[in-house]
This record gives sequence, structure tokens and C-alpha cells, in this order.
Amino acid sequence: MAHLVDHLADLTAFRDRDMLDVTLVGAMSDLLSPASAAIYRSVGEPGDERWINRARWRQGDPVVTADPAWTEFAHLPPVVPGTWRAQAVQTRTLVQADLPDGGQLTVFPLVNDVQAGAVLELETHTPLDATALRTVSSVLRICRNFQAVLDSSERDTLTGLLNRKTFDETFLKVASATARSDALAEISADAAPTAERRTPAAGVWLAVIDIDHFKLVNDNHGHLIGDEVLLLLSRLMRGAFRFHDQLYRFGGEEFVVLMRCNSEADAVAALQRFRLAVAGYSFPQVGHITVSVGVDQVRSGDTPNAAFERADRAVYYAKGHGRNLVCSHSDLVARGELQDDTHEGGIELF
Repeated sequence: MAHLVDHLADLTAFRDRDMLDVTLVGAMSDLLSPASAAIYRSVGEPGDERWINRARWRQGDPVVTADPAWTEFAHLPPVVPGTWRAQAVQTRTLVQADLPDGGQLTVFPLVNDVQAGAVLELETHTPLDATALRTVSSVLRICRNFQAVLDSSERDTLTGLLNRKTFDETFLKVASATARSDALAEISADAAPTAERRTPAAGVWLAVIDIDHFKLVNDNHGHLIGDEVLLLLSRLMRGAFRFHDQLYRFGGEEFVVLMRCNSEADAVAALQRFRLAVAGYSFPQVGHITVSVGVDQVRSGDTPNAAFERADRAVYYAKGHGRNLVCSHSDLVARGELQDDTHEGGIELF
């Protein structure tokens, strides 16, 4: 019992969803000694969903691993209806199946408001007995309760998008991962033939999205309709951006996107698709609205405030030049429309 309590303490020690998944898989490997333990989550739109691995461990592995956060969607295995994982998600009950090698697979659904399509998958040499099943189910209930606490502190209550409080931490994590990726890409490029050095390392772009004339929506239709517009816009964001893009509501009518792209042209193209999707959508009782968008690449050593300020200045430029535009801060600086008042690393000059 003391061993189980120690694992529960570890599970609730982190305010990081990724670490929670890793710790849960580590706890299952220690408590049950399975052949393998893994957490999978379905991502993508209905009809085109795929599995991303959030944490995995196999006997002999020194540490728990996972798919990279920026894995390309097309490289992930598809969700196939009728398979054990899909059955567990659909029925919201555990699924057990015999494996060809004589072992057994047990799939537990992980159900909450955020990850309704997630499962914990255990491969064991012998079937889990009633005590083991109760232990896993109890640990998962505690995890669901803890995730609900995380959701209430990390997510905007109206839209369900990430909130501003989580932005700084996520930004620094993404920027750090990008710096490591760039360093590895440079090492690989130095070791590669010249002909193979043409593809630049992917970067991270920060976009600020602001609804045009949103005050008029509230003044003319009331705040309840205004809230519905915000909710519907958040759904358009989820449909327009990829599963690994980080989507935030900063408050009021202001939204933020952190996304990894191969070039600024790719980032601007994604934002243009979203802008057009908003402009073409008919919001109930309101009709058509538009958004102004500013974007800039996250620089080496950037601070969250510095990166946000550059994108926000591009938004103000868009609003002053007709609205319903996507404007790149770096492009505006290159054309002499804006002055770049920041050094690398986000140190501001006053």
C-alpha cells in the first residue's frame, strides 16, 4: 500500500500534462511489471483520426519515451474502427484480448473533457487479476480528478482553449525544444553532403488573432451572443490548425497560436486559411465577422513578452490598414513599415 501511495504522490506532484502521462506509465510498469505500458491519444478530425503516443515503456527500456510533440500527422498510425483501442474509446469500458504470443492486452479508456479519445494500453504475460484491475482503475480515477484540476487552472472556461496563465511556461518549453532541434539540425547539416543542406530547420511562429469590431457585437447583440461568437471562433480555430499547434484565449477577443512551420510562408498560409474560414462563416444573429492577425517567428533566446509584442504590433498595423488581414512583423520591418525595437533574446530598447 505504501508503494502505491508513493506513486500517487508522484502522479500529482507535477502541473504538467505530459509529465503526468509519463509518470502514469512509469507507475504502471513498476506496480504491475507488464511487458509494456503505453498511453495513446487520438488526434485529427472525425473520419481522419490517428494515434499519437503520449508515453511508452517496454521491458528493458531505461526510461519512458513518447512520440515527438511535432510529429507530422501523416506519419501517425490511423485509428481503425473495431480495433481494441477504438473499441475502448467508443464503449468507454476496458477491453481485454489474447495476444498471439500467449500474453494479454488490456486497454483502459482515459475519459475526460480534454482527452476523450485516449487509452492506457498494458501488455502482460498473464491476464490481470481482479486486484490488479481494481488498482489500475483506482489510479486512473485519481488521474482523471487531477486532470480536471489541471483543466480548471489551464483552460479558458468559455472556449476550452489554453489560457494566458499557461502561455509563458509552454512558450519557454517550445522555444527550448526548438533550440535543441535547431542545434541537432546544424550538426546533421555539417555532417551531410552539401546537396542535402538545403532544407532549413523548422521554426516556431507566434500569431496574435484579434476579432475586428468585437465591441459592436457586444453592444448590438449583448454579451451572451458575444460569448457565442467567441465559442464558435474557438471551434473554427481547432478545425483550422493542427493537433500539435498550441491555441490560447488571452481574454476578451484576443487569441494566440504557437505553431511549428518550415517557413514564414507556411505560417502565413495557415493563418490566411483561418482568416478566410472566419470571414466565410455566418455567426448566428451576428452574420459575418473578420479577424486581424499578426505573426512573427520565435527567435533564439526570445522571451514570451518580446515575441508577443512583435506579433501584437503587426495586429495593430493590420487594424490600421483595413482589418481582415494577416501581417508579418518581419515583413513589415523589411518594408520599412515598422521599426524592430527588440534585440535577439527579447531585450527591449526604450
